[in-house]
Amino acid sequence: MSAAAPRPMLPLLLSFNAGYVDTAGFLALQGLFTAHVTGNFVTFGAAMVLGISGAVAKLLALPVFCAVVIATRLLSSRLSLRSLLAGKTLLLAIAAAMAVRLGPFVDGDTIPAIATGMVLVAAMAVQNAVHRIHLAAAPPTTLMTGTTTQIMIDIADLLHGGEWQPENSARLGRMAAAVALFALGCGLAALAFAASGAWCFVLPPVVAAATLPLSHAESGSALQTARP
Repeated sequence: MSAAAPRPMLPLLLSFNAGYVDTAGFLALQGLFTAHVTGNFVTFGAAMVLGISGAVAKLLALPVFCAVVIATRLLSSRLSLRSLLAGKTLLLAIAAAMAVRLGPFVDGDTIPAIATGMVLVAAMAVQNAVHRIHLAAAPPTTLMTGTTTQIMIDIADLLHGGEWQPENSARLGRMAAAVALFALGCGLAALAFAASGAWCFVLPPVVAAATLPLSHAESGSALQTARP
């Protein structure tokens, strides 16, 4: 296999895992978003008004996320992409063990639920940071709103009959695949949670481990091309 061959698969697996982890976390941890952490502002407000549990975890998610992103950035000059992804895989494995051992989490404000949620948030923070640092040319793997918007703009341009370059088709394909894999992860997480409860968290570290052999194709030079 050539060095460049694994590159398209790595962000796709990351997208699948992000959708899966975000959905599983939302279902198991009383509405906690572990990948799309700013969504917790909405669910925190809902928790305050409706009196549902999980408000503390939603409040902690953003500072934990920010702290881990900063730490990942600082470590990125010393650690390779594979090492950072291995760290994320370890966090997902720890979270899975905690969820199976301590769950189900009927009350999202208990210490076990908060601790499990913050480990998942930390794992997704590493993924977000790794994407910006090493995979800046790939579509986002954890937030699909901007990607979906760009897909619709490209489709509108194509329907309008404007100038269309081959690179536009390639970009559209990459973005559509990212959204599709993210959505697939969401759907499978919902089915897995309904069928097995906290055991649904066993899959993400397995998928994360599958990304490690692919990471050798990515160069640390992406530090210079990360998006602002």
